[in-house]
Amino acid sequence: MESPADKDRLRLDKWLWAARFFKTRSLAADAITGGKVDVNGERAKRARALQPGDTVRVRQGPYEHEVVVRALSSRRGPASEAALLYEETAASIAARERLAIQMRGISHDFMHDKGRPSKKERRDIHRFRDRL
Repeated sequence: MESPADKDRLRLDKWLWAARFFKTRSLAADAITGGKVDVNGERAKRARALQPGDTVRVRQGPYEHEVVVRALSSRRGPASEAALLYEETAASIAARERLAIQMRGISHDFMHDKGRPSKKERRDIHRFRDRL
C-alpha cells in the first residue's frame, strides 16, 4: 500500500521510462546500472526515489541531457505528456546543439556504410591487385 508520503516519490527507472528517455524499463535500468544516469550529481541506483526538483543527468550515445524533474508519473503516456514531466536546462540544450553541429561536420569519408563497390571501383581494385 502507498502511504501519502510515497505519492510524491517515484522509482528512477520508472520515471525515465514514463518520461520517454528509454523505450523500456529494462533499458532504463541497464543505463542506470551502467553509470549513465546521475541524480543530483551522484550516481544512482534504479530504485532511487525521485522527487520534483531533483536534477537528473542522462547520457545517451554522444548526447547528454540534464533535466530538472517537474512532475512524477508512473504511467507512460504520449510524448506531449512526457515533456511536462521535466524541464531541460539551458546549458544542456546549448551543449547538445553544439555537439549536433560538430556531428554534421564530420566527413562522410570515414563512414563505411557504402555497401558493395561500384563497377569502376571493382576495376580499380582488380588493376591494383594485378600490379602486385
